[in-house]
Amino acid sequence: MQIVAQEMPNKVQENVCIMRMNFELGPRKLRAMSQYSTRVEPARGPSRHPLMNWPIVLLCIMGAIACQPLRAAAGPPPLGIDLDAFDARKRTLALPDGEVLAYIDMGNASGPPVVLIHGYTDNARDWVPMLPYLSTGFRLILVDIRGHGQSSKPECCYSRLDFAYDIKLLLDGLGIERADIVGHSLGSIIAQTFAEYWPERTSHVVLIASTGGQPPGRPRKPPQFDFAAEIRKLKEPIEADSPFMIAWWDSPTPVDPDFIRRQRQDAAGIPLRVWLAVLDQGLSSDNAYADLQRTLPRLRAPTLLIWGSKDPIMEQPVRQTLRKGLPQAKVKIFEGLGHNPFWEDPRGVASVINDFLAH
Repeated sequence: MQIVAQEMPNKVQENVCIMRMNFELGPRKLRAMSQYSTRVEPARGPSRHPLMNWPIVLLCIMGAIACQPLRAAAGPPPLGIDLDAFDARKRTLALPDGEVLAYIDMGNASGPPVVLIHGYTDNARDWVPMLPYLSTGFRLILVDIRGHGQSSKPECCYSRLDFAYDIKLLLDGLGIERADIVGHSLGSIIAQTFAEYWPERTSHVVLIASTGGQPPGRPRKPPQFDFAAEIRKLKEPIEADSPFMIAWWDSPTPVDPDFIRRQRQDAAGIPLRVWLAVLDQGLSSDNAYADLQRTLPRLRAPTLLIWGSKDPIMEQPVRQTLRKGLPQAKVKIFEGLGHNPFWEDPRGVASVINDFLAH
C-alpha cells in the first residue's frame, strides 16, 4: 500500500495522428490492485504529402497539452487532514477483558455514532483519506483493533469474535448504545461478527472488501497474491522500507506519501507473533466458509457491500458467497478499483456510505 506515483508516458512521435489512452491492467505484488499505463500509438501508413503533416503536428501539440492535466492529476490528492494533529487525538480505554483499545472520537458529538474498523496490519489512520468526505453530522469512532496501532498486543487471542467483543466493550465504555458499523477487509469480518452477535447494538452495516469464504467443493485456484505465504517468510525486526513492506502497502493510485510512510512504520512495529496470530486465527482460509456462513443469518441490520472490481484479494468467488448469504444487502462495485476503494476514490465511496447511512 505504498504509493508509487508512476508518470504516464507522453512521448509525441513523428507522424502521430492518434493519441489514445490505453489502460492496461496488470498484476502487482500482494495488495496492489491494478496498474495503469498510457501509450501513444503511431499513425498507420505514411503521409501522402509533406504539406499534409501540419494537422498531424497540430494534433500532436494539442494532445501533449491535453495530457498535462492528466499528469498533474496523477499526483497524490491532498489529504485535507494534518496527520500529526490526527495522531495526537488518539485516546486509550482499558476494557473489562483486560485489553487496552486505542481510538479517536471525532465529528459531531451529538450525531449518530459510526464505528470505523480498519483491516489487517492497518490502524485508525487508515480512514484518513475518506474522512473529509464523510457527513459532518456523524460522530466517528475510529478504532485501533487489538494487536494494532496503539492498542494492546496480547499473546492471544485474535479470532473474529475476540475482535468484535472488544468493539462491544469499547461502545459500553463510551456509553454508546447503538451505532452504525463500517469495516474494511479484516475489519469488515469484525463488523459482520459484531452485527451478528449484538444486533440490538447495530443500526447499519457497511462491509468494504469483504468475504463470505471460499465456496466448498470448488477447485481452488492459486490466489493472485499469496500474501499469507510472504508474511510467513518475515523475520524480526520487520523493516518498514523493505521490498515486502513497500509492496504490501502498494496501491494503483497515488496517495499522500507521508500517510503511507506512517502506515508502514506502524505496521512494522506490530510484533511478528501478532501478524502470524491474526493470520492463523482471524484470517484462516481453512474453514472460513463454514465459519462465516454459519452466522450470516444473524445479520439482520441493513447492509451495504462495497468492492473494487479489481480487488485481487477478495476475488469474485468469495464476494459471491457473501452476496448469496446476504441477499437483501445493497451492493456497490467501483469499477477499476482494488482492495482499498476508499483510498482510490474517497469522495465516491464516502458519498455512497453517506447516502446509505442516511436512510
